[in-house]
Amino acid sequence: MKRTSIPLLLASLVAASTAQSQPGPPRARFDVQREIALAQPFKGIYYLDIPPVNLFPIKKKTGVSTEPVRQAVKAFLASLSAADRKKTLFPVDDLEWRKWDNRHFFVRQGMGFNKMTKGQRELAFHLMKASLSARGLRQTRDIMKLNGTLAELTRKPDEYGEWLYWITIMGEPSATKPWGWQLDGHHVVINYFVLGDQVVMSPVFMGSEPVKAEGGKFKGTVVCQAEQDKGLAFINSLNKTQRAKAIVANAKGPTNNIGEAFRDNQVLDYIGIRCSELTAKQKAQLLLLIEIYVGNLSDGHAKVKMADVKKHLDTTHFGWMGGTGKDSVFYYRIQNPVALIEFDHQRPIALARSRTPTRQHIHTVVRTPNGNDYGKDLLRQHYRLHHRK
Repeated sequence: MKRTSIPLLLASLVAASTAQSQPGPPRARFDVQREIALAQPFKGIYYLDIPPVNLFPIKKKTGVSTEPVRQAVKAFLASLSAADRKKTLFPVDDLEWRKWDNRHFFVRQGMGFNKMTKGQRELAFHLMKASLSARGLRQTRDIMKLNGTLAELTRKPDEYGEWLYWITIMGEPSATKPWGWQLDGHHVVINYFVLGDQVVMSPVFMGSEPVKAEGGKFKGTVVCQAEQDKGLAFINSLNKTQRAKAIVANAKGPTNNIGEAFRDNQVLDYIGIRCSELTAKQKAQLLLLIEIYVGNLSDGHAKVKMADVKKHLDTTHFGWMGGTGKDSVFYYRIQNPVALIEFDHQRPIALARSRTPTRQHIHTVVRTPNGNDYGKDLLRQHYRLHHRK
């Protein structure tokens, strides 16, 4: 695979960050970025080293059945009219997987919650309940509610709202063939690929502005606090020497995430401290932080994923930008061969206009590096085994 030089990579990231912060109509600017990205064949996110061999083997059995997910998705599809089913179903290898965007102004495909009957919404939530942990479902639902709070605060119900989220199904739900589903909308995106009993849930985007409803219909709803607080606790568990390696910048910019929409193909350098330099107690603390993100998966599949993460813990890197005080804003990145995790305090966008990051706007991203976002590496292996022509 062709590797991108560090100067070129940094230049591209700076250009992307600058484009996001420039004034002017965002839609036209982002449409160009989107089309350029989607025109590139999927390669995935890699690091500047040779990945371990056979990171994502096809397994006949994981010990955790995906049958509840399959049945829940079949029930949802059965509730749709022929026309709605047609616009919701896509081939398993369709480009539609990569068209997700956490921003609110893109046109979505699939079946929208805003067009569903009460019964269809219940079935949609049931398919998410079968796929996610209780915490993952609750956070997804709370982000949707906070998008309703944002509609109340901005008085823009056509742009923001509790039900402005869409579901698409990729491939027909099957016990043996590859398929999956996607939830797409403002501040929450879930890509969920299934092959037999194996699951790849990435890319996943979760965040909100605001992160807490101070009033209105959903008063008291709050998200992303464990990701924030446990990340801060971890950096403050490091000694002076460790912190000097982990903290790559004492201040952060308006936005630092590198794994958001339309950034499927990248080669990244490692940042921060290598986990082989941590104590046993610090390693355990880092695993608990990773588990917050992986734990949005259903409990059984989260355990399978965490087992893979632990295999490569010593080669994992943790990097930090920003302050480390009680009320600081910051960015952190965890780079593991089977998981890329980001947390970012973002500048306000919907509620104010400023380049100064705030704790009231959070973005988190989870990806599967080394070519397996959207289950692409598993799909490639499946095609090689069963569709050689």
